[in-house]
Amino acid sequence: MPTTTTVLAFGAWLKNTACLWMDGQAHWSALHGDLSDPGACAALQASVDALLARARAAGRPVQAVAHDLHPDFFSTQLAVATAQQLGVPAIGVQHHHAHLAAVMAGHGLHGPSVGLALDGVGLGTPDAAFGTWGGELLWLDGPRWARLGHLYPLALPGGDRAAREPWRMAASALHALGRADEIAPRFGPVVGEAVAGGLRQMLDRGLNSPLTSSAGRWFDAAAGALGICWRQQDEAQAAIALEQAAARALTRRAGLPALPGARIDGHHRLDLRPLLAALFDAPDVDVAAAGFHLALADALAAWLIDAAHAHATGTACLGGGCFFNRILRERVLARLHEAGLQAWLPAEQGCGDAGLALGQAWVAVRQLRHAPAPGGHPTTIPTENEQSETCA
Repeated sequence: MPTTTTVLAFGAWLKNTACLWMDGQAHWSALHGDLSDPGACAALQASVDALLARARAAGRPVQAVAHDLHPDFFSTQLAVATAQQLGVPAIGVQHHHAHLAAVMAGHGLHGPSVGLALDGVGLGTPDAAFGTWGGELLWLDGPRWARLGHLYPLALPGGDRAAREPWRMAASALHALGRADEIAPRFGPVVGEAVAGGLRQMLDRGLNSPLTSSAGRWFDAAAGALGICWRQQDEAQAAIALEQAAARALTRRAGLPALPGARIDGHHRLDLRPLLAALFDAPDVDVAAAGFHLALADALAAWLIDAAHAHATGTACLGGGCFFNRILRERVLARLHEAGLQAWLPAEQGCGDAGLALGQAWVAVRQLRHAPAPGGHPTTIPTENEQSETCA
């Protein structure tokens, strides 16, 4: 990466940090927190001013700013306003592309790679069939990338409310399994007959039930199916409780069997419905939670290994907050290493959104380097997968 390229990246909505890429190094702001808090927004503004002053003092003026694709984020709006003030480009970077780019940047990786970006939510590209992503199989090389596949989408009954109430995601999974008649009997005693029945009608009619490929929501569905967590008071509460249940079973018994395997359908989606089907009425909650983790990790690893072979790369990147899950992380890494792949996790700021700005900056620098000449066209991505979504 040329040392003369300077980019300021504005980070994510959750766990926001800003990052100044200057002279081939990342210079981080403090952690600001979630931008729903006005204090965090003010802290980001102050950090941006400080990082711009640092770049000016070093004689390295910012040549571009980078931000998330979501237009309503304060970080996006501040980035666009800052770019206008500086007279430089504002470069939007898709959320999950940035997760994996952060891995590439943190380890100084070059050349093409494949990766899994697994988290709770991130806005997809405008041309995608649905806008909320979170379980993504990607190919990337410099500024070019392709969505090779994604997790089978689940409906979010009630929209954002479904992310706070895992029972809703479990009901969504039942509906996706063709078992909608079970929703009211299962969840009525917990949330009320009227609420459970209304949610079933919402799913039947597709009302206020946007689709998501989020891995985090599949973890919520599993926790809801096992009765581990009905409503979340804290972020990732259901997923953490599910991992704790799995850890108890794995501590007691070695060699627990995985659940029935996931499958890849004709639309290059990893379908996790067979895993969820085995959780309802499981006789041992902890054992079922462990089986879910093992089967999910094995399916994800096999999916990624196949993609690496298809695209002639030995490099695999793992990013997104779901990889804070130790059982998932270690099982996937073990499978990838057994297959002879070099597997990498983020080097800075952890797997979650706190490190996203580094990936944004990495992509923006490469877009500046590979920008087409006047009248030229963006480079297309070589891929064997005709169904992949290609972006440059």
